[in-house]
Amino acid sequence: MVGSEEFAAQMYDALARRRGVVAQVLTKDELREFWEQLSDPGFDAKLQTFFDMVDKNADGRITEEELKEVLTLTASANKLTKILERVDEYTALIMEELDPDQLGYIELATLESLLLLPPSQAPTSLVAHSSNISQLISQRLVPARDANPLRRGLTAARYFLEDNWKRVWVMSLWLSINAGLFAWKFYAYRRHPTFDVMGYCVCVAKGGAETTKFNMALILLPVCRNTLTWLRSRTSLGAAVPFNDNINFHKVVAGGVAVGVALHGVTHLTCDFPRLLHASDEAYEPMKRYFGQTRVPDYWWFVRGVEGVTGVLMVVLMAVAYTLAHPRFRRSKLGAGNPLKRLSGFNMFWYSHHLFVVVYVALVVHGVCLYINRTWYKQTTWMYLAVPVLLYAGERLLRALRSHGLTTVRIEKVAVYPGNVIAIHMSKPHGFRYRSGQYIYVNCGEVSPFEWHPFTITSAPGDDYLSMHIRCRGDWTSRFRAIFSQICRPPLAGQSGLLRADFTSMVEHNANAK
Repeated sequence: MVGSEEFAAQMYDALARRRGVVAQVLTKDELREFWEQLSDPGFDAKLQTFFDMVDKNADGRITEEELKEVLTLTASANKLTKILERVDEYTALIMEELDPDQLGYIELATLESLLLLPPSQAPTSLVAHSSNISQLISQRLVPARDANPLRRGLTAARYFLEDNWKRVWVMSLWLSINAGLFAWKFYAYRRHPTFDVMGYCVCVAKGGAETTKFNMALILLPVCRNTLTWLRSRTSLGAAVPFNDNINFHKVVAGGVAVGVALHGVTHLTCDFPRLLHASDEAYEPMKRYFGQTRVPDYWWFVRGVEGVTGVLMVVLMAVAYTLAHPRFRRSKLGAGNPLKRLSGFNMFWYSHHLFVVVYVALVVHGVCLYINRTWYKQTTWMYLAVPVLLYAGERLLRALRSHGLTTVRIEKVAVYPGNVIAIHMSKPHGFRYRSGQYIYVNCGEVSPFEWHPFTITSAPGDDYLSMHIRCRGDWTSRFRAIFSQICRPPLAGQSGLLRADFTSMVEHNANAK
């Protein structure tokens, strides 16, 4: 039992069963009575609704099978995967506490008395899961606040770890790797000849550079969609790795890149180079093997070299990409009078993000033209980037091949709703299979020939068409809506105020356009 449609059907059956309604059509009074019970914020009304849903035969008792069925249904409809995975455990736990005499059923009075108890008086084994159970029954059932701050903090920490342990171990591993790489380079240059002139500045700069190379390689992996889908669906890694958090992890790694670049660039520009320029001739003597027999003439010698130009270029392009990726720019939330308004929107975010091609080329060149280390097998930049770049390039090639006519669909029906929502009905490709809740990537050449955007499929798997309901919030979806609004005919007399179009009207529009 999955999906909100079945949940709604079960809710209707529960309300109808309690009132003896057997017809599939409700009268106005019956509909009002249903609505009043569902919208009643009181504890008794919500508990009665829950009890009616569980009590299938309306005998005033809840059996273990009835309880398990409603827990499964509710967890599926609300996407509570953790509860769904342990539904047998939760069912047994509830029955154990609410049916101590092992009668095989629970009565409404027993359930109500337990839920009204504060956590300090509730059964111990049920308190640990009280937040989950109350969430299933009603979002308004908030447990009493524990007076002990230490116990309250430990309980909150335990709940947090139970819900986020996948994220916690991945973040811990990522932070540990970054710390290890930084420490490795830091101590390696602590024993390097350049330390006598540049001091700890060179250690910090090289440590930041090493973490930057690692994160620049890692940041590509969360956006390899096909690889992540295969790992999530075809391997058991999904049980331990939060693949669905790929974009959030992508942002976290981007933050790590920014920190590494700042450590590397700032220490070079404000510490390393000035110390080298002001070093005595005796101290500079060991530096000639790295910077040439002639002393560095001035500060700008570093900046205008290949290393300096590529470094500045990367920082500028990263600053542009980071700025336009900010939600205020990406979601076009800048004020109308803001001069940067025309730089906002998803399109600018998408195109600026593809400056990464230039950034990666500059990074490789920057890593090859090092002042201190020019031995190729000791230059690790290309080693970090080789596999992730090839994997990402393969992903983009696969997307390009898939987009050339293999999944072209025909628009069969369009409806533009109030509130900036558009519904699209499309032909279903032969052999195309999907499950409820899955999404597809859509490209509209009239808006942008390069951009692909994910939208949830709203049609049932058994339908002979595909449908999407899109909320138009950004520039891409707004232009998408505007294109279809042009071919939608105005409502006829007696119809709602929706703009509509079907395949026939689209053909006529195309013929007129030609």
